[in-house]
Amino acid sequence: MAESISAFLLRLAPMIYGPTLLFALGQGAIIPLIPTMATRLGADLATSGLVASALVVGQLCGNIPAGWLVAKVGERYAMVFSGLLALAGAVMLPFATNITVLTIAIFVNGFCAAAFGLARHSFMASHVPFHFRARALALLGGSYRFGIFLGPFIAALLLSATGDDTWVIWCLIICLAATVLLVWLGPDPEREFVAGEREAVTGPATAGMSLPDAEAAREGVFRTMVRFRSVLARLGLAASSLSALRAARQVVLPLWGVAIGLDAQTIALVVGISGALDFALFYASGQVMDRFGRLWAVVPSMLMMSVSFLILAFTSEWDSATTWFVVLSAVIGVANGLSSGLLLTLGADLAPKANPAPFLGSWRTLTSAGAAVAPLIFSGMAAVAPIGVATAAMGAIGLLGTAAFLRWMPRTGHRR
Repeated sequence: MAESISAFLLRLAPMIYGPTLLFALGQGAIIPLIPTMATRLGADLATSGLVASALVVGQLCGNIPAGWLVAKVGERYAMVFSGLLALAGAVMLPFATNITVLTIAIFVNGFCAAAFGLARHSFMASHVPFHFRARALALLGGSYRFGIFLGPFIAALLLSATGDDTWVIWCLIICLAATVLLVWLGPDPEREFVAGEREAVTGPATAGMSLPDAEAAREGVFRTMVRFRSVLARLGLAASSLSALRAARQVVLPLWGVAIGLDAQTIALVVGISGALDFALFYASGQVMDRFGRLWAVVPSMLMMSVSFLILAFTSEWDSATTWFVVLSAVIGVANGLSSGLLLTLGADLAPKANPAPFLGSWRTLTSAGAAVAPLIFSGMAAVAPIGVATAAMGAIGLLGTAAFLRWMPRTGHRR
């Protein structure tokens, strides 16, 4: 009798979801403290922002090497190696006596996060049955989001109890050590899911697209990039626009609250509600993608976010500006929740089944680039033009991305 979906997902918990939650929990705890740590070492606000951005830059730089590493040593050893390297970077933090050492430690954490994430992604692309792949990957994305969401609260509790951010660093170290131990001592994914089962459970990855798995299995990262350049140039850029919208909301919403005169507590509350709505819908997004197709998740999500940004751009002078800010922030949170796991799922759909890691390294580089560039575009435009113009530009990017998905996304993921 075929294994049930819940039993299959439960089997993934100790090898995929548990390590993901622990890794994200440590990251979520340390991220809010990075600017404070940089300031204590003598950095001004601008430099503190650059130090904090080293995390994103590390993730961007880590995807291509991670694709090579996973293809060479396999998912389990790649996760162990990246976890150990991240642990070494975390141990550097208490001894960071200048900005350079702190920046290197944060960069290493981001670099390893990319390798750890790609190893999980590659495993899921190879082993999860197609008919519930989106739900499995949405649960993966939800595990990460929950860790990032919970981490700052743990940091706040530790700081209120001790008044010393060293305890938060210890929280990161403990989480990373537990992650490595769980991956190393837990069930081996590549033994749990043998090659014959891999072929049996992986359904058709794409519709109307020829992905030569046998050849891809023998190719490295850069040859894979060349072979799939058409897919990456089209759907990869469309996916980067979704990443751009997601990253932009984290910058736009707080700054918009400041622009209309709200206090920090109110802004934090509104952004927190938006984040809670986002997290609440992560599994529903997988249900939609598996039952009706990927387009039924991405198009409504991107349209809702894009239109919300466009409307928000005109509300700063309205008498009801605060009400519109609250409502549109909630809509953006719902929209982002509806696309939870989409980029993971689409990357797994398109990747060659025999050796997905090199392709996923390129795919994740494009999506990370979208997330890294969007805040820079918004900040640059806001520096030379009204914030409404910069906000509207984010909406326009989203509409272009929606059109690209409608034009090039394979029609997959239906009930049968």
